Amino acid sequence: MILAGGRSSRLGGVPKSGLVYDGATLLERAVAAARGAGALVVVGPRPDALPAGALTVREDPPFAGPAAAIAAGLDELERSGRPPAPWVLVLACDMPHAAAAVPVLLAALDAEPEADGVLGLSADGRKQPLLAVYSTAALHRGVRERAQAGTLTNAPVFSLLASLDLLTAAVPEHAADDVDTWDDAAALGVHGGPS
Repeated sequence: MILAGGRSSRLGGVPKSGLVYDGATLLERAVAAARGAGALVVVGPRPDALPAGALTVREDPPFAGPAAAIAAGLDELERSGRPPAPWVLVLACDMPHAAAAVPVLLAALDAEPEADGVLGLSADGRKQPLLAVYSTAALHRGVRERAQAGTLTNAPVFSLLASLDLLTAAVPEHAADDVDTWDDAAALGVHGGPS
């Protein structure tokens, strides 16, 4: 599940998914990071190009935040009629080096498969709920519990995770670096589009 539907307000509304790093858009890099997944859903405006069979959905209302986006992505995967996967990889589209984290996250779950998931742990010690792998059943449970407690609109992602038994795994340096501002983009070598 790739989350690509934010307002990008600190980028003046320029969609992060279309920013470019090393010749590929950030969305293309996120799709590549999820390579090998049984199903792919992008939550956000429908992009121009996606791999065959990829799903798209929009959280309701649009721009309702990542918790609502995760719920919409789960619903879309369920509606697709594909066999449910035991695990869901959740990636924000604005992390150009996220692919380096995916094997680390999967290895952590291989070592402790009874966990409800694993969050990437950035070099500065921050838990990254949008660079994570979750048990599909546990994530559904977290969404239901949050929805029963109140709206998903603009809810913190961590509110979905409150009852989950989650591991953390230190990810490689820069794997969790994201683009929130143009200064972030410049520091990562990300630019506004094809030159």
